[in-house]
Amino acid sequence: MPLKYPVVPHFYYNSLIEKYSFGPKHPLKPERVDRTLRLLNAIAPVEVIDVPSATREDALRCHDEDYIDAIQSFSETWEGEDALTDDQQLIRHEFGLYGDNPPFRGMYEASLGYLGATVAAANAVKDGANLAFAITGGLHHAQRRLASGFCIFDDPAIACDILLDRFDRVAYVDIDVHAGDGVQWIHYDNPRVLTCSIHEEGKTLYPGTCWPEETGTEFSSLNVPIQAHTTGDVWLDAFRQGILPGLEKYQPQAIVLQLGTDTHHLDPLGHINSTAQEWLAAVTDIKALGLPIVATGGGGYNLTTVPRMWVAAILTLANIPFQNEIPEHLQQPLGAKTIFDDALPEPRNTGRPYAESVISWLKTNHHPNIRP
Repeated sequence: MPLKYPVVPHFYYNSLIEKYSFGPKHPLKPERVDRTLRLLNAIAPVEVIDVPSATREDALRCHDEDYIDAIQSFSETWEGEDALTDDQQLIRHEFGLYGDNPPFRGMYEASLGYLGATVAAANAVKDGANLAFAITGGLHHAQRRLASGFCIFDDPAIACDILLDRFDRVAYVDIDVHAGDGVQWIHYDNPRVLTCSIHEEGKTLYPGTCWPEETGTEFSSLNVPIQAHTTGDVWLDAFRQGILPGLEKYQPQAIVLQLGTDTHHLDPLGHINSTAQEWLAAVTDIKALGLPIVATGGGGYNLTTVPRMWVAAILTLANIPFQNEIPEHLQQPLGAKTIFDDALPEPRNTGRPYAESVISWLKTNHHPNIRP
């Protein structure tokens, strides 16, 4: 019997993502992925390709060796904060292993697990695939020697580095509500990577950086901060006027796309009032560029919005049609009846003056200076 839909291609997964947990009260919940896979499988066939974990050498592409050593050491020996020596406390704070990024047993293996899926996706595109998915990745805050923002290894930065083995120019596009600061700083002095991020401005949201003036070497860092409470119509216009012209000037040969869903108005950590359909329009714009894409996940902390937005993005990128209505047997478990939102946050046009001032600055001071 012929399939109703084509199979979602190159969908990579490593089960250790289920172990990547900072505790039951932490907002980053592995359940996000489980819900996404349940909904995706109910709509279109997907061949989930189990891949091995990344290697130490993969992590060394973008992280310092002593940082990786610290991650591995705490992963193997962690027995709680009270058991640490003074030297271990110093090491812990040096590498950001506290606060939102507390150590846990098996942290090293779990981190190499989600990194493994992204490495497989990046290698697939490097080897000729037009599209590959690592929805368990997108952990964009980790820096060369610092855990940050729930992120241990910066898999999107590593994906960019892998693509440089084949392509001369790679673009990183980040639509998470939080700025893609880790990827920016790792590649800040590398003009072969254009890092693009549209995000809630640092005055009201972590990480507090990634302003337009942070332009990188040869203007290879492009930031579009917007104000808290900006509605999705303004957010989408800012994306189209701020990010797309930069990509057109840079002429990348491949893209790493970070699909954070936390711009949604129901997300508990961000303050941007977008909808699933406005967010998806930006994904569609990236698809329309016709470039090879490594698609990763990212932020998103409302368990009713993450699955439907990720599934909509996966199917859109894979050119697979889908209906708005969620299959009936999943409506109650997922807490939603439709993929898209029925109501648009009001008042519309919120945040436009600030967004227009950022776009004006970019058009004058940044876009003209970008070179392929």
